[in-house]
Amino acid sequence: MARSENASGIPLKAAYDRVEGTAHERGEPGAFPFTRGVRKDMYRGRLWTMRQYAGFATAAESNARYRYLLERGTTGLSVAFDLPTQLGYDSDAPQARGEVGKVGVAIDSVADMETLFEGIPLDRVTVSMTINAPASIILSMLLAVARRRGIPFSQLGGTIQNDVLKEYVARGTYIYPPEPSMRLVTDVMSYCAAEVPQWNTISISGYHIREAGSTALEEIAFTLANGKAYLRAAQQAGIDLDTIAPRLSFFWNAHNDLFEEVAKFRAARYLWAHITRDEFGCKDPRSHMLRFHTQTAGSTLTAQEPENNVIRVTLQALAAVLGGTQSLHTNGKDEALALPTAEAAKIALRTQQIIGYESGVADVVDPLAGSYYVESLTNDLIERAQALLREVDELGGSIAAIESGWMQSRIADSAYRAQQAIESGEQVVVAVNKFAEAGDGVTIPLQRIDDAVEHDQTTRLQAFRSGRDAGLVQSRLQAVREAAAGRENLMPRFIDAVDAGATLGEVCNVLRDVFGVYRAPEVVA
Repeated sequence: MARSENASGIPLKAAYDRVEGTAHERGEPGAFPFTRGVRKDMYRGRLWTMRQYAGFATAAESNARYRYLLERGTTGLSVAFDLPTQLGYDSDAPQARGEVGKVGVAIDSVADMETLFEGIPLDRVTVSMTINAPASIILSMLLAVARRRGIPFSQLGGTIQNDVLKEYVARGTYIYPPEPSMRLVTDVMSYCAAEVPQWNTISISGYHIREAGSTALEEIAFTLANGKAYLRAAQQAGIDLDTIAPRLSFFWNAHNDLFEEVAKFRAARYLWAHITRDEFGCKDPRSHMLRFHTQTAGSTLTAQEPENNVIRVTLQALAAVLGGTQSLHTNGKDEALALPTAEAAKIALRTQQIIGYESGVADVVDPLAGSYYVESLTNDLIERAQALLREVDELGGSIAAIESGWMQSRIADSAYRAQQAIESGEQVVVAVNKFAEAGDGVTIPLQRIDDAVEHDQTTRLQAFRSGRDAGLVQSRLQAVREAAAGRENLMPRFIDAVDAGATLGEVCNVLRDVFGVYRAPEVVA
């Protein structure tokens, strides 16, 4: 049955014969407010970066997967880290037991980082790293590897996610309280602006907000509200915004409602252009551009009939491309059940390649421009997102809205409504609540991480510790402690510490001592 409104609460007409809503300026592709795309020619000159997200078990096994993907035409790497790494624990910490290498790669030391990128030219392949609370330390390990290889920092290109606010909102892999966490973010921004100029210092993520259950509307508003918080923090740290805003990027989810998703990307570009220019006074046109990576929606994948996920991912990837993404990850068909096999990862990559090279959608810039429906949705999302952004501002901004639990509660309410719609059958999920068939369970091969991975990783870690200069490590960690207690930029101290052999957990433990740890407020949906 046709819907009377979409998941964001926007009423839907049976047919559109004119553009509804406020007539916001669209501009031309590559020009303010960038509603129609950040480049004049978009994909006519170069396709988006096909950046497949991968990482599991050990650095050596993940390196093999990266080489496999590069050989098959992926054009950028995106690193998935295991939970202990994301939470700043070494693999032999008690808190890491049972989780080492399970949902990503375990990285404890600069030696692991060297293995992870062995044989991969860091000055020619861009790297994205999905890490947040310990992002500055992981980036320092990569910089230490580049320095050892003699690669100038100016030749490195890539992105560090480094978006801790969305961890408090939606994901939970935070470590420190908001204030010192924001300091770590701005230290990376300031350092990279001077030393690693091609590096995107933060990927402000709506992806996880959407995975937690938000609507497309809330994904736009809460993500941009977090973006504003980072700009304010940079201002307060004395950073000229035009030196760092051009290197900010965003990370969006692509869901099944194709037209709403296209409109979402267009609306987000419009809003960010006005936020950076009108609210923060950025003058460089590059500061006004919302450049973004997209990943297809993990929360829409089903364990039932996993082959159906190939179709879901294709539609979501198409929405991202029609919406003007700069890079894209497509999920494997088996990811509702396990980390993707090599075969599933190849099919996911081939999905992007077929869209890019065979579908014709890359031949024309913003091909859905002028659609009565898409333009009306774009207008509605702009208006409603502006209203929601005003609500966040009235609460005191993102950090206040997060610390009070307001933002998390709003997302929880949306997630509850979405689940109710599925359980009632109002929202059809094929082969789950409609067209389901009795079967014997999953028949496709799955990737399983052997429990021996944890033993092998901890054995390597202990050998690494025994072979380093313990006195030098302690002196470098003490320098980190003193810098953290003061006001100097921590990045040079981190690079020196990890290069000397300090592990991720050791550096994070020093920061835990100085900064403390964050305890989330209770949220009642």
